[in-house]
Amino acid sequence: MKEIIMKKVIFFLIVFLVAGYGFVMKTQTGQDFFLDRLLKMMTQGQEQLLVDGLDVHVCGASSPLSMIDKAQSCVFVSAGDKSFVVDIGPGSPRVIRRLGLPLQNLEAVLLTHFHSDHISGLGDLNFNSWVSGRTKRMKVLGPSGVEQVVDGFNQAYSLSRRYRTSHHGADILPPEFSAMESKIIEPGVVYEQDGLVIKAFRVDHSPIEPAIGYRFDYKGRSVAISGDTVVTDEYQRAVEGVDLLLSDALSTVLVRKMSDALSANGNKRTAKLIGDVLDYHASTTNLVEMARLANVKQLAFYHMVPMPANPFMENIFRRGVPDDVVITDDGTRFILSANSEEIVIDE
Repeated sequence: MKEIIMKKVIFFLIVFLVAGYGFVMKTQTGQDFFLDRLLKMMTQGQEQLLVDGLDVHVCGASSPLSMIDKAQSCVFVSAGDKSFVVDIGPGSPRVIRRLGLPLQNLEAVLLTHFHSDHISGLGDLNFNSWVSGRTKRMKVLGPSGVEQVVDGFNQAYSLSRRYRTSHHGADILPPEFSAMESKIIEPGVVYEQDGLVIKAFRVDHSPIEPAIGYRFDYKGRSVAISGDTVVTDEYQRAVEGVDLLLSDALSTVLVRKMSDALSANGNKRTAKLIGDVLDYHASTTNLVEMARLANVKQLAFYHMVPMPANPFMENIFRRGVPDDVVITDDGTRFILSANSEEIVIDE
C-alpha cells in the first residue's frame, strides 16, 4: 500500500514539473492546488492489509555508538490483527508513524531491559497510540523494574495528558486510556491468545539484570528477538528452529578500532566507555555459529554496534558473516505467511 501511494506521489511530482514550476511555487493559487492534491494522496489508504501470519518491521536498527541518524532498538510485530512493540528506543516512534503501522490495536509493549536506548520512546509511543484511537490503557510488559519505568513515564507525562484531553475533549482523547499500566513477567509464556504464543527467555547482558528476549509462535511461523545479550546455551535453546532471529550484533573489529583511536587521541574516557561494550553484546561471528547450531532459518542483525554508516563500514561489519545474513535498516520488513516456509524480505 505504501508503495502505491509513493508511486502516486512521484507521478504527481512529475506532473508538477511539467505543468510549470513557476506557477506552483510562486503563486498562492498554484501552491494551494498542488498542496491539496499532494496531501490527499499522502493521507489516503494508509492502513496496511493484514498478513495471515507474522509481519515484522524493524523500527530501530541502530545503537548509541552509531554516528548516523537512525532509530535505536525497536521491532514491531503483528500477528493477525494484534500488534506488539519490542523495545522502543530513541527515534523509533517516528519510524512507526512513517511506516503507517497500526497503533490503535496495540496489544502490548514488551521491554527486554531498561537501558535508555530501549525505553526512551515509551512516552511518545503511548501518546501516538492514544491519539490513534486505542480503547484501553497501553500495557507494558517486562522483567522486574518495569513498574518503576512505567510509573516514571506516567508521572512525567501526566500534565501533558491532561492538557491534551482538555484541549481536544474527552470523547477524542479519553483520560482513562491515557496512562500506561505495567506487568512484571518471568521467563516462560507471557501471552497466549488466538493461536499466538509469546515466550520470554533469559539472556545474558551482565552486569545488567534481569534481561530477556522474546519468541513469537503463530500459525506455524516463528520469530525471536534478542534484546541485548551475548551468546549463551540458554539463548541458543530458546531460538532453536526459529524461522527468523533478529539479534543485536557487535563488530569486534570496529569497536576495538574505535576505542583504540580514541585512546590514541587522548580521549581515554570515551575509549573506555566504548571498549566496555565488548563483553555484553554478541559478536557477529559468534551469532552466525549459534544460529547454525540452533537451525535458525534466517538470521538478521538489528541494534548493531556500531550501525554501519556506509558500504565501506558494512563490508567490515560483515567480516566472517555469510551473504544471506540480513543487515537491517529502519523500515526493513519480514513477512512470514502462515503455514509456509517462505520469508519475504523488503529492505
